Amino acid sequence: MIARWQLLDLGFSKRAIEHRLSTGRLHPLWPGVYAVGRREVTRKGMWMAAVLTCGEGALISHETAAALWGIRQERSRVIHVTVPARRTPKGRGIVVHRRDLEANDKRRKWRILVTSPTATLVDLAAGAERRAIERDVNEAAQGDLVDPERPRRALDKMPRRRGIRELREVLDPHTFRLTRSELERLFLAIVRRARLPIPLTRQIVNGFEVDFFWRELGLVVEADSLRYHPTAMKQTNDLLRDNAHTVADLTRLRFTHWQVRYDTQYVIETLTAIIQRLTPSSAPR
Repeated sequence: MIARWQLLDLGFSKRAIEHRLSTGRLHPLWPGVYAVGRREVTRKGMWMAAVLTCGEGALISHETAAALWGIRQERSRVIHVTVPARRTPKGRGIVVHRRDLEANDKRRKWRILVTSPTATLVDLAAGAERRAIERDVNEAAQGDLVDPERPRRALDKMPRRRGIRELREVLDPHTFRLTRSELERLFLAIVRRARLPIPLTRQIVNGFEVDFFWRELGLVVEADSLRYHPTAMKQTNDLLRDNAHTVADLTRLRFTHWQVRYDTQYVIETLTAIIQRLTPSSAPR
């Protein structure tokens, strides 16, 4: 990708640029922005071209930045670009957001200017549901783009803008938990709805990683995804894990994907009953 102003800076004359356009060595994508050598352009190439089209201070943002970072898959061919507030560029298929960003909010990946992972999460959080925000944060964490503490600290330094409040609420250290799947996030939503204590996640207990762990109650809960298959090796591993927890005098519960997604009342009633039984009585003896 190359812009007309870049060609002029390199010493090309207007006539030389027009000649390369007429002979197919340059292919216009947006006014003043060209693909070099061939008309076919990769998605990354289109992102870079959109930044060049929007000019000085422009960078990929919002859903497009999420796709670039690997936080979400791109659902639309529209490209989101943020530019300084004073500028009003236009381009077919480009959604322009006008806002002045701090230096810490800017990054470069694959030579493309893009909002930082934390700034991208803020943009995505604006007006979004809690479950969607949790999914984005977890995807960013699994991609080693952020850890929960880094966005919390960064939010305190950001100028006030949409998305900060929603993201800060989700990242509350008393309630936020890293998860590996949508099923685990659904289970945590059930726990919050029932107003039960929030469990730890991704913990190693008796040598095995468990889905959810209430350490003070000695309770382990597993949520079986649709990928769960009772093969002989899987059965053996589950037996070893369950026996290890039994030896350690832990209480175990297991819920299926169907129960977590479609029979939430059963999950709430079962979990509530177990937690009430395991919670030390506060009544005097």
